[in-house]
Amino acid sequence: MSAPSIRARLLLSLLPLFILAEAVIGTVSYRYVLRESHELFDYHLRQMALSLRDQGAVLPPPGPPEDREQFDFVVQIWSADGSKIYLSHTRSRARLPERATLGFADVVTEGERWRVYSTLAGGRVIQVGQPFEVRERIAAAAALRSLTPLLIFAPLVALAIWWLVGQSLRPVERIASELKRRDAQRLDPVPEEELPTEVEPMVRSLNGLLERLRRAFATQRAFVADAAHELRTPIAALKLQAGLVGRARDDASRSEALRELNAGIDRSAHLIDQLLTLARSEPEARTASGATDGATIDVARVAGEAVAEMLPLAEARGSKLGFAAAQAVEMRGDANALHSLVRNLIDNALRHTPNGSRIEVEVAATGQEACLSVDDDGPGIPVEERERVFDRFYGRSAGDDAGSGLGLAIVKAVVDRHAGRIELAQSALGGLRVAVHLPLAGAGADAT
Repeated sequence: MSAPSIRARLLLSLLPLFILAEAVIGTVSYRYVLRESHELFDYHLRQMALSLRDQGAVLPPPGPPEDREQFDFVVQIWSADGSKIYLSHTRSRARLPERATLGFADVVTEGERWRVYSTLAGGRVIQVGQPFEVRERIAAAAALRSLTPLLIFAPLVALAIWWLVGQSLRPVERIASELKRRDAQRLDPVPEEELPTEVEPMVRSLNGLLERLRRAFATQRAFVADAAHELRTPIAALKLQAGLVGRARDDASRSEALRELNAGIDRSAHLIDQLLTLARSEPEARTASGATDGATIDVARVAGEAVAEMLPLAEARGSKLGFAAAQAVEMRGDANALHSLVRNLIDNALRHTPNGSRIEVEVAATGQEACLSVDDDGPGIPVEERERVFDRFYGRSAGDDAGSGLGLAIVKAVVDRHAGRIELAQSALGGLRVAVHLPLAGAGADAT
């Protein structure tokens, strides 16, 4: 089940918050208007009582009560001797209590609750009262009218929130639409113009990934093209050698043709093995199960095993292969890849030095790095060619021993994968010195 969209999350969080805010504001406004209305009614009561304070004789209302216009206030005036000199009429025909409490008071008379204001002036007690039912009805109506703008604008604000959320997410939708229209051939960067600050890091990271994919695909295409080109020649040679075997007229010619055919098969197998090793050693590659780049390995032990594996080949050529490692040198990386690195360095030295040469392999720790060096007493490599020898399928001269031209390319790929560096220099033995520097475990540059 997919997670809800950002739009849905924003709406589901903002709209309830807006509704809650509307409810709180409406409640506060309603109570505030009620209180203000009651204060206004109290003000009217007081002003009415004070207006009667300076009046002279107050005559009783003319005519019978049913003929007079009735209103929602009751006015009673008492003389100093306690006689009632004025009483207004209301719809309820209620009378206020004969004992008055000066100022405001809430009283209940004839089962009805009243708000009364009483004052003493000129020997007279003036009382003005109003039913609570009337006050609350008018106040509630005013409070409800105050909520009308909130009720009208609430849907408009909700629509505005929905529209603003959509506008805010428009850059994300534009990027998603842009990526949806692409295929594996379109790895150009996503436009970064007019992007919100929150989206820019994501787009930059995405463009970085697209750039890495573009480089990886370009490298893969170049690798496949180079491999196809290099395999074409040995396959054609194998076809010619197989034809020679079929056309041989005697056993000696047939044996020679078979020997050349087997040698060609061995060279093709070596080339294919080197191609597979190079493909696995690319920095973007990841090892198969059983070997991880994060394992702690002993470079000295790995190098010693590779030297022991290559020793029979060196002896077959009459060359001397030495190995020196003062102590265990630990780093984090892929043991299989480092084993392949050492084998290819030794194989490269054996192929490009005369038979009977001397090759020395040494492992040491220098500072925060593991240093693996291979020295030989061969012809070496001219300074102007030292950068090119790491290119795939590069052969220095026609007289070199048959090789794939991938040995140092594999070494360079393994070194790059482990965040190391490689140097070519003049050896103390007189030939070439290849020094590989790799970060030790805990040096802050683990393989990736």
